[in-house]
Amino acid sequence: MSSPFEAMIKQFTEAMPEPLKNVQQDMESNVRGILESGLQKMNLVTREEFEIQTAVLQRTREKLEALEKRVAELEGEVLPAAPDVLADTE
Repeated sequence: MSSPFEAMIKQFTEAMPEPLKNVQQDMESNVRGILESGLQKMNLVTREEFEIQTAVLQRTREKLEALEKRVAELEGEVLPAAPDVLADTE
């Protein structure tokens, strides 16, 4: 299975007029070079890197949710006792 990148190059070279088909291989390599250069300038990441970062983000979200739950539990323990503490100091 070819990549969308390869399919785009093939489509471009197949659309060339017949007299230019004999320079098709040169054109393919030139187009490939131009496209690769343009893609590198776009700061794109690979699918693998994207999936790794997605997993890291998911773990971070889970930890954040657990911490938020724990803070709420602690607040529930401390805040009801706070009026008693304030009453003792008055």
